[in-house]
Amino acid sequence: MFLSLRAEVEAALEGALSELEFPTDDLGIEEPPEDVPSVLASSVAFRLAGEAGAPPPQVAGQLANEIDADDLTYVSEVQTQGPYLNFLPSDAYFAATLETATEETYGALEDREESVVVEHTSANPTGPVHVGRARNPIIGDAVANLLDMAGYDVDRHYYVNDAGRQMAVFTWAYETFDEDDLEDEPERDRIEYDLVRYYRKGNAYLENASESEVEAAEAEIESIMQGLEAGDEEAYERVSEVVDQVLSGMKACLGRLPAEFDEFVKETRFMRNGDTDDLVARLKELDEAVYEEDAWQLELDNHGIDKNLVFLRSDDTSLYATRDLAHHEWKFNTYDRAVTVLGEDHKLQAKQLRTTLELLDNDTDGLQQVLYSYVNLPEGKMSTRRGTGVDLDDLLDEAIDRAREEVEDRLEDRLRDDDLGTDDIERIAHQVGIGAVRYDIVSKQPTKAITFEWERALDFEAQSAPYVQYVHARCCGILEEAGLDPEVDLATQDIELEALEADLLETEAERDLLETIARFPAVVDEAADDLEPHQIATFTREFADRFNGFYRECPVLADDVDADVRAARLALVAASKHTVANALSILGVEPPRSM
Repeated sequence: MFLSLRAEVEAALEGALSELEFPTDDLGIEEPPEDVPSVLASSVAFRLAGEAGAPPPQVAGQLANEIDADDLTYVSEVQTQGPYLNFLPSDAYFAATLETATEETYGALEDREESVVVEHTSANPTGPVHVGRARNPIIGDAVANLLDMAGYDVDRHYYVNDAGRQMAVFTWAYETFDEDDLEDEPERDRIEYDLVRYYRKGNAYLENASESEVEAAEAEIESIMQGLEAGDEEAYERVSEVVDQVLSGMKACLGRLPAEFDEFVKETRFMRNGDTDDLVARLKELDEAVYEEDAWQLELDNHGIDKNLVFLRSDDTSLYATRDLAHHEWKFNTYDRAVTVLGEDHKLQAKQLRTTLELLDNDTDGLQQVLYSYVNLPEGKMSTRRGTGVDLDDLLDEAIDRAREEVEDRLEDRLRDDDLGTDDIERIAHQVGIGAVRYDIVSKQPTKAITFEWERALDFEAQSAPYVQYVHARCCGILEEAGLDPEVDLATQDIELEALEADLLETEAERDLLETIARFPAVVDEAADDLEPHQIATFTREFADRFNGFYRECPVLADDVDADVRAARLALVAASKHTVANALSILGVEPPRSM
């Protein structure tokens, strides 16, 4: 309803400005301070003061006089406060909010008929997913969920680097060494943990073997790379045997978050179908193309980039950037928009990519990149190549273990009374533990570096995932106690929504909660435009505060509550349940039915 109210306010302001013969290009609409009882405000009088030859408060009064609130549906009154115009919500606004928010799809926007591909994670398939990269699948999955909720047709892609030197080294090592050659046991019983030992062994060998041994190994590695470049089916199958196995383990790890993908797009696809060769030929024709230092490069100084883009080696093998250019041209031909989630260390490459695509006459208006800083643990940084650091699996295991301990402590009485079983505790521990990791990471602005801290992430009292999840569980508990199913639309159950009147919800706590619920679709809309899922996390914290205020002050099922008020408050609880469930689903945090 907030979006409808905003549209109504915009139309009313434009009409008033036109009547007074003022320009309508900037309406100055903004959210008022918390202590102002309006839903929207306008500071347009500031802009018009000079043109009107009057102080801003006087201009605001003139505009207010031109707006008849009786002609508006969702605005009950237009007040002035100094230079500001304040638009107060009507009972119809609250009634419409209460009715629409009791639908389980509340917050989902209309179909925009626009396709978007979101590429994220795309970690090299050289071993387990590490904590330092955990922000990519968590942010990427949330961005995709957000765009989906905002009405876009979303595909989620993982771009697989199966053609670079790393994979050639991995393939050579896998074919060269036996289990007996490996020095350690797998850290976990899953395929990528087993095979990464070959990759580590291969790198150690190349660093420590004799010169002749290294030359022989490098010749074999080079032959694999050349075979891929030439489209040799045997070379592709050799590399794929390693890549597909490692990738299957990485999928299992990411599935724990969960972060799932519609397609795993291999970069060799664009070598085998000729796209990379075609792209190289076009790059060579550009004015920026030069051959120097034994490689074909693009000089991008005139485009504000002080580092050349190397796109072809002297041995005629392409680079990751070359293949990614072909990949992006395919995206442009397949989707209306392309969003890529990248670590901050790829900022230069992202700029080179966009500039080169434009030099190749591509329209890059639909290309958007979300850059993020890395997640650190107190222990320090991590390295795949040497096998040190903390894997994402380790982080998720510890999250579940810590959540289990916290839940067992908090639910000790219910466990003793056999009100909860082992399965219940495990379910809640998984929902809370993994939810805490995701929420803590996605709730921060992506460009800010963060250090993950358990005490903060699992704090049930602070504004963390458990704090918000508990609101959902509380909503479900109230609805179940009233004999309602919290998972479905209230309109399909035994409660007369038509008889509900929003003016039954007259306390400040009830109105504050309704106003917050009403804003949810607008928050989705703005967050999707900005590609900032952390805006949804911020909303959930505000929402949880408002709901807890309502819960403290407004009994729902007490015997002395009037039947009509009880029904209205149950509807408000159902609306709250759907709002928080759908907000958490955008963040990839599971909303528990009980805690």
